[in-house]
Amino acid sequence: MVSTLDDTKRMAIAAKLADMKALQELLIKNDEKLLSAVEDSEIRERFQDMLRDDQNNLKVLNDVTVSYGEQSEASETVQKMIQEVEHLMEGQELTLLDKVSQHELLKHKQAMSGILIHKAAQVVGADIEAAILPLNTVNFENRAHQEQLKGVIEVIGVRQLTGQEAKQGIWSRVQDAMMAATGAVGSMTGMNEDEMTIQNVIRMDHQKVNVLFMEIMQSDDSHKIQEYFGQLYKDLSVHAEAEEQTVYPTVRPFYGDDTQELYDEQAEMKQKLNKLKSMEPGSNEFKNEIKQLQDVVMDHVRQEESTMFGAIRNNCSEDQQKQLATEFKAAKQKLQQEMAK
Repeated sequence: MVSTLDDTKRMAIAAKLADMKALQELLIKNDEKLLSAVEDSEIRERFQDMLRDDQNNLKVLNDVTVSYGEQSEASETVQKMIQEVEHLMEGQELTLLDKVSQHELLKHKQAMSGILIHKAAQVVGADIEAAILPLNTVNFENRAHQEQLKGVIEVIGVRQLTGQEAKQGIWSRVQDAMMAATGAVGSMTGMNEDEMTIQNVIRMDHQKVNVLFMEIMQSDDSHKIQEYFGQLYKDLSVHAEAEEQTVYPTVRPFYGDDTQELYDEQAEMKQKLNKLKSMEPGSNEFKNEIKQLQDVVMDHVRQEESTMFGAIRNNCSEDQQKQLATEFKAAKQKLQQEMAK
């Protein structure tokens, strides 16, 4: 198995993503607890909206992790922190105000983790930037939720301290800020998780692989070339196997003999990948072989995106396209976990 020289950096980002997933599950639990503890209809509506957003953001984090290509576990520190927070949120030690304040702090931590991953990706590799792009959805919504929670804290806090209502001017300003933030999120994130079809998911993989090819061809640093090739090897191997397990058997009845051509192209791709594993990164021969591999892969990509995608649209309902995307991502995740072992 190819190992990359920068595995430590890439695995550090994978570990941070695992921390975010674990914390996202905690945020969902907190949303549910706070929703059941609040009687105010307006605040309940906001927690209901946050719960829906957080559930969708967990799906996005799962997708980002699969697209990223490295699997990890949440750190012991984060797991311990989650246990402590769960205990406090379940018990009677904290007031409702304290619990909402704790929730806002967790949102801040989650937002900063997403920003740090984005900044780290800029340093480590363009392929990582491409893989984590949907994380922008989570980052922006967590920042937006922070503003909502500040408003909730003001309302609950004033009631707890004075027994009276907060001046609505403060609450209105928070609402105005939230409307602006929501607009920014909408313009930045594009398609949400529930709209992801198999075509969208495969196209994201294609884009990432294209970035890796460009990085390899443009670099003269043998260490960086080996790093990028290591990731390319993993991504192409997992992508091809997942397609052969889920997508190709589904499309064969209506895509016919062209399906076999896709299998054959991927078999050629695997042969070239294995040949490249034994070659010296950075040599002219290596670059020549990479160019040949790129030609094979790009021909394969063009066929999938120009004809196979159309066949799927014409023969599968939107729900079937989304279900196939779910099956494909699940197969990828399982293969990545097996490769990590």
